[in-house]
Amino acid sequence: MKLLHLDSSILGAHSTSRLLTAEVVEAIKLAEPSVSVSYRDLAAADALQVDATVLGARGTPAEQRTAEQQALAARADAVMAEFLAADTIVLGAPMYNFTVPTQLKSWIDLVAVAGVTFRYGANGVEGLAKGKRVVIVATAGGVHANQPSGQAHVGYLKQVLGFLGITDIRVITAEGLALGPDARDAALVSARKDIATV
Repeated sequence: MKLLHLDSSILGAHSTSRLLTAEVVEAIKLAEPSVSVSYRDLAAADALQVDATVLGARGTPAEQRTAEQQALAARADAVMAEFLAADTIVLGAPMYNFTVPTQLKSWIDLVAVAGVTFRYGANGVEGLAKGKRVVIVATAGGVHANQPSGQAHVGYLKQVLGFLGITDIRVITAEGLALGPDARDAALVSARKDIATV
């Protein structure tokens, strides 16, 4: 099994989502010792972010690309290949201002590509990334699960992953992290109970 571990928090060592994604990966490795793990830090300084130059590089035929466009396209292709190869994805998704970090949104924009991970047909949209399992580690300072304020966070992730054909989605939640030490401790205990059953 191939596992892709993605972190998107900008808080580094202070990140709860990073702490918990690492624990999820360790739990999976204990259950399946032969798992092969790839790691990508979406918030790293050199992480590829979607902008006009990346879009232009992808949209330019390979034989017409400049050296810079070729390098950008190769980096985008590597992100896609990593996603397509993964059987399981552990996705760190802290909430920033009621939604996912821009770094995570940029990764989604790199892997949500018509003709590769979804296609339009006579019967509508078909997701092409079927058969994957995704474990979302969703963290937030407040409490938003199953609330309107969480729709652009976990709700959005479920929608876009479903659009790509992924239906096996598990959510590990740690919320209320900014509501004091007791609330934080309770959130971690609850999340770790869920991790134990992943």
